[in-house]
Amino acid sequence: MKSLLREALKLEYEPVAILWTDDLPPDALEFSRGKWGCVMSLFGTVAQRGRTAAFSRETFGCWGGGVGLGFGNAYLGFPGGLDGFCGFLSDGNEKSEKGRAVAEQCASWMRGELREEFLHGEGYRKNPELVQQWVASLPLTDVPTRYVVFKQLPHLTAEERPVSIVFLANPDQMSALVVMANYARPGGENAVIPHAAGCQSIGIFTYRETEASKPRAVVGLNDISARRQLRRLGKDLVTVSVPLALYQEMEANVAGSFLEKEQWRSLISPQP
Repeated sequence: MKSLLREALKLEYEPVAILWTDDLPPDALEFSRGKWGCVMSLFGTVAQRGRTAAFSRETFGCWGGGVGLGFGNAYLGFPGGLDGFCGFLSDGNEKSEKGRAVAEQCASWMRGELREEFLHGEGYRKNPELVQQWVASLPLTDVPTRYVVFKQLPHLTAEERPVSIVFLANPDQMSALVVMANYARPGGENAVIPHAAGCQSIGIFTYRETEASKPRAVVGLNDISARRQLRRLGKDLVTVSVPLALYQEMEANVAGSFLEKEQWRSLISPQP
């Protein structure tokens, strides 16, 4: 599937399609069962190298990734359960007897940075109560298929119908995608930037938009941890993910839009 948006925006990386399927694609990259891994790191490999990646309820890599991909509330499986996760994302678990006990129980594998952050927190929310409220607000999803698959858009077969399309964009390209998401719509809030893990922005937050009568674009990669994982692709990138219906609308509106006019062309032209 050729993308007019990719050509007009001069994107360095091919857009990535997200599919729900019961079939494991041949030669797909997949985390080992029960082993830690970052969903966004594999997303970067798909975008950069053209590989296909697949995830299941046994191979989603990390608890946030399980949530983000749509495998229910995987935070319940975090060490110490939801309380342990709420401490981890905020000010740590060392202050509670339960938290210290969990750290001790997990000492054989919870080492280095992970142990430090479990005990003293990542500092992404001020306190555990705010994390708990944030988790309660997430659009938790149980996808109806065995696998969630990442695949470069041009590699889709004629039979494959993606749930959504994800662009890796620099600030200029992100601005253009936000304009295009609003181009044929009333109002000016047809793109959103939720506070979420990188995989949750391209996953469950975009899944939620697929159910709307006027689905919106979701700007993501405001997740510090995920940005570190994708640093190899460029330090100024964000994700812009769009449900298939919005992608098709934006593609159909490239002709005649600002993407064909001089102001945009001058912005993306090499500077002297």
